Amino acid sequence: MGHSQADKQATHQRIVQVAARRFRERGIDGISVGDIMKEAGLTVGGFYKHFESRDALVTEAFILALQDIEHIQEALKTAPQRAISTYVSESHRNNVGRGCPISALVNDVARAPDATREVFTERVSEIINLLAQSFSETEDAQDKAVMIFSTCVGSIALARAVKDPSLSNKIIEGALKEVLKMVE
Repeated sequence: MGHSQADKQATHQRIVQVAARRFRERGIDGISVGDIMKEAGLTVGGFYKHFESRDALVTEAFILALQDIEHIQEALKTAPQRAISTYVSESHRNNVGRGCPISALVNDVARAPDATREVFTERVSEIINLLAQSFSETEDAQDKAVMIFSTCVGSIALARAVKDPSLSNKIIEGALKEVLKMVE
């Protein structure tokens, strides 16, 4: 008995959801297609019924993961300080599987397929532009936005990477303090 198109789409979406979470937690190369399929309740043999390649899954999972930061992008338009405080936080640091895929996968994406890098580039550009728009019309608004976003992403990536909890907290607190000064 065949599966309906709706069942196939639901299964496809389940695979992408698992991949989006696990790629952020373990890195793009840190989990196999077999492990993703197993967690989705499927066999690895069914993978190619849903995706042309692993690279196609990576790109689709990254696009889905970006939806988890849409609330921060929206907040940048009206409350940039709140958005930044949400981003540069212990909660965000501690919740990598549901957090920003940009900070979780920044190094992985540098080696990812072009399609993933294009999506990454578009979203980074969008965020920088939104942040720049929150500043009064100044010549350096774009440069300031680049510095703020780079500091936010870098501080979360560093805070996750260090083993010392005290240093991790200092990284977050220091970055947040300095970035918020730039947004005032």
